[in-house]
Amino acid sequence: MTGTRISGGLVVLLLIFLTLGTLVAVGLRAEDLSGLGRRDWAAVRFTLWQAALSAAISCLLAIPVARAFSRRQFWGRGVLITVLGAPFILPVIVAVLGLIAVFGRTGLVSQFIGLFGLEPVQIYGWHGIILAHVFFNLPLATRLILQGWLDVPAERFRLAQSLNFLSADMFRHIELPLLFRVVPGAFMVIFLICTTSFAVALALGGGPRATTIELAIYQAFRFDFDLSKAAQLALVQFAVGGGLAIASLWFRGPRGQGAALDRVVSRRDGSVWQDALWILLAAAFLLVPLVMIGVKGLWGVSELPDSIWPAALRSVIVALVSAGLTVALVLPLALLAQSLRKGGAAVEAIGYLSIAASPLVMGTGLFILTFAWIDPILLALPVTVLVNAAMSLPFALRALMPGLTQAEADYGKLALSLQITGWARLRWVILPRVRRPLAFGAALAAALSMGDLGVITLFANPEVQTLPLALYQLMEAYRMDAAFAAALLLLTLSLAIFWLIDRGGRVDVDA
Repeated sequence: MTGTRISGGLVVLLLIFLTLGTLVAVGLRAEDLSGLGRRDWAAVRFTLWQAALSAAISCLLAIPVARAFSRRQFWGRGVLITVLGAPFILPVIVAVLGLIAVFGRTGLVSQFIGLFGLEPVQIYGWHGIILAHVFFNLPLATRLILQGWLDVPAERFRLAQSLNFLSADMFRHIELPLLFRVVPGAFMVIFLICTTSFAVALALGGGPRATTIELAIYQAFRFDFDLSKAAQLALVQFAVGGGLAIASLWFRGPRGQGAALDRVVSRRDGSVWQDALWILLAAAFLLVPLVMIGVKGLWGVSELPDSIWPAALRSVIVALVSAGLTVALVLPLALLAQSLRKGGAAVEAIGYLSIAASPLVMGTGLFILTFAWIDPILLALPVTVLVNAAMSLPFALRALMPGLTQAEADYGKLALSLQITGWARLRWVILPRVRRPLAFGAALAAALSMGDLGVITLFANPEVQTLPLALYQLMEAYRMDAAFAAALLLLTLSLAIFWLIDRGGRVDVDA
């Protein structure tokens, strides 16, 4: 128990340093916020505007898609729902390239509308940023809203059917009140995510009218080396993220829906063809860009430069180390939060603190603290690993805590009566029962780290490229055949690492 508290306490201190400590470093470097110019405040307004619009569109489109999934049972439904969630672990730069292949000036959509004499689609600028955000967050919104629908007791729908409710009646009396409870929470979560999507703004934004706060931090840091302005913008970014994180606590999803008998209801309301159309449109929007990555990537394999392979190896190493570090951080933190009768909730809240922080804010703070003594290039990969682990920690903690709590409830007293404590308790009682969520958290951390294009851009030079950075530089050089091939390689490696680590937590789990 003492070891758990010491290791958990060290993790708490590390997280406080990475979030609040780097913020203090940034704040000490910053001057009066009046030093921010008109373009800087325009970036703040654009960040909030595009995030609100992206979240609104994602939620509005997710409602009919989630409703269609909730009303229809068909072969492959579960697999399709799982596949549609792939964008969450998809490297951002890969998804951006896939969207360019579909919606760019020479993409599928532009070629189709060109047959009718229409101008090509404009994907760069605010249009592309919002399109990419909807692509990433439509599956998340759909899953959150669908879960709310599935929580409604089947008996309510059976009663409505016995009363001969039409589809409009069903929506008014059962589904609309549900949406008022679920959608605000989904909106706030997506709003928060869209304010910190640096890679999307870097690849598709730019210019005075399409610059986010994080992109402005990057520009002040890399192009002007204006640490004061970067620090001021970082403070604004943390205030925005923290404010949204606190606001999102007011929206915890649907309250209890009443007791039920866990029956599965077969709904007959609504149009089958209309529901099928919504499902097909959502599947096409989310999967066609991935198919285009595969097709164009295979075509351009011969164009890959030799420098791609060291970058790929470097990314794999960073991803695996980040996954290992995430496990090393989340396990003692979760054990500490679970063991404390008073203060456990506060410890768990600190584990989620990095949600409010931005990777670029952390990176800027760490640079300010170290650049006077250490060559930043030497810290490029270690800082990338550390920040990626911290950003993955909330997801791993959320996956781990329910299983850990259940394991303690089921076997804690028995282990105590047998005097099984310390490492033996962890090995024989805890780990076998949290193996799956722990592996899932590690797999998620590896996949997110594999596709990261955040902190590495602050520190890196050509000698320490990761695969996402090399891919972005190929796009900048307009070597699109090689870029698609690199994107296919990155996508394959990311999915393979995620599957292998997650699978490793499932093999012989019940043995």
